[in-house]
Amino acid sequence: MDISQFDYELPPELIAQHPAERRDASRLLHLDAAGGLHDLHFTDLPGLLRAGDLLVFNNTRVIKARLRGRKETGGQVEVLVERILAPTRALVHLRSSKSPHAGTRLLLADGAIQAEVLGRQGELFELSFPSPLLNLLEQYGDVPLPPYITHAPAAEDESRYQTVYAEKPGAVAAPTAGLHFDQAMLDRLKTQDIGEAFVTLHVGAGTFQPVRVTNISEHVMHSERYVVPESVFAQIHETRARGGRVIAVGTTSVRSLEAAAHEGDGVHTCEGDTRLFITPGYTFQNVDALITNFHLPQSTLLMLVSALAGMEPIRRAYAHAVQSRYRFFSYGDAMFIEAAKAASSPTS
Repeated sequence: MDISQFDYELPPELIAQHPAERRDASRLLHLDAAGGLHDLHFTDLPGLLRAGDLLVFNNTRVIKARLRGRKETGGQVEVLVERILAPTRALVHLRSSKSPHAGTRLLLADGAIQAEVLGRQGELFELSFPSPLLNLLEQYGDVPLPPYITHAPAAEDESRYQTVYAEKPGAVAAPTAGLHFDQAMLDRLKTQDIGEAFVTLHVGAGTFQPVRVTNISEHVMHSERYVVPESVFAQIHETRARGGRVIAVGTTSVRSLEAAAHEGDGVHTCEGDTRLFITPGYTFQNVDALITNFHLPQSTLLMLVSALAGMEPIRRAYAHAVQSRYRFFSYGDAMFIEAAKAASSPTS
């Protein structure tokens, strides 16, 4: 398939720059299994769910992953932590006028942090820090807002670019479908006998990287760390046995569940790195429906939702969303997508 098949025109003013006044105040576009489109609000979500369904959330926690400073020799640098390897070591994206070599010292956060470049792994640099990095980031780092959000991180972003159930620190981007859920919504769903399960996938900055090849089969997917606990497999089996649906909250939950289907035994805890690239033609094993935000043109996430619902239904849904002035991307509106029976057949 060609990358142009996953393109669409988006007026810049539809890119949400700030969250809605309340977490659940967004709109919700329902794409049903027959391809029908229904304009709703996120508060209508409970009406789309059935007793016995299972919602699977990603409980990763966004860290304040961005640091700014300079090299010891004076050049300006910007560091975005991609993955913490050990308490005082991390792989990072590093912006600098000239790539630093091993042994270079970086003076970050106005000199409060002195980091050393240990080496390079592909596009990433390995840095050593003087004390536990998570503590340093919490004190000196900035919320790593996506590149399409133009304002500097503010106090609002520290709370709203984080799900209310965030628990496991390690993500440099939020699992944004979960941003719509407040505690009141979660409590309401429990009263409807809707189950909840939690996986962990630490979202990396690669989620924003464009696909740079024309033939998408040549794209090399970025790697992300995930964990699917043994208890989640049991919940999935129980849900399916009683005729319920497994509904992923966000594409990161989809990647976790489907990676586990390929790399685990469906019983025991499955964890590791995944480069799973889901495109039209993929057969889903653990996911029946998806709650998600709207995704960037030509992105791997747009390909994932096209695999679940079918390429033509997604094209129509996105065209409708643009025409209806939905808000797009991380702070934008949501979709509820039911898997189409013919979703495994690509449409040109």
